[in-house]
Amino acid sequence: MSKIPVIDKTQSYTFADYFKLNSEPDEILSYFGYGYESRSLNLPKTHRQLERLESLKQRLEEILPYVSLTSEMARREFLIAPVLMELIHYTQARIKVGYSLIVSAQLKGELDYFLQTKTQFLVIEAKNADFPRGFTQLAVELIAVEKAEFSDNSILYGTVSIGNVWQFAVLHTQEKQILQDTNLYRVPTDLAELFKIIVGILEG
Repeated sequence: MSKIPVIDKTQSYTFADYFKLNSEPDEILSYFGYGYESRSLNLPKTHRQLERLESLKQRLEEILPYVSLTSEMARREFLIAPVLMELIHYTQARIKVGYSLIVSAQLKGELDYFLQTKTQFLVIEAKNADFPRGFTQLAVELIAVEKAEFSDNSILYGTVSIGNVWQFAVLHTQEKQILQDTNLYRVPTDLAELFKIIVGILEG
């Protein structure tokens, strides 16, 4: 008895539709011709002194006891937005919010945050709570970004965030392989480590 395909070739899908699919990431990514592996990753890290992070950490620790983070909107505004605004200071990255991308009928939708410098870019997918499905959506978005040929980089980076926790993904273009980092970075606890990685990625 043949297995029912995870994705219907005759149907149109947005990035958000992949979040709703009750399928394993390897099943969805194999449809697009990509392999999948989950393991601890050795991500780029900047060696620069990030002098303003302690101030940001203190501000977040001060306000978080008073903010309800039950909605995705609250997490975006009070946790993700402050991180992105601070990133501009260190990287001068251009940040596109709700960036529309159409590659094909099955690779289209909005990227929550698309960060781009002269040498590199980072896709950020913001979710409320479901990390596994959020990662799957992020991985499909990275495939779309690769096919859109924004750059000729052999490694593309993305991260899925629920605001107070971040997880990274790496797409290797030559191997057609997507790696999911098993490490999680918490905000504000791991803020310094998170910034070293993101700045390191965007510095190229």
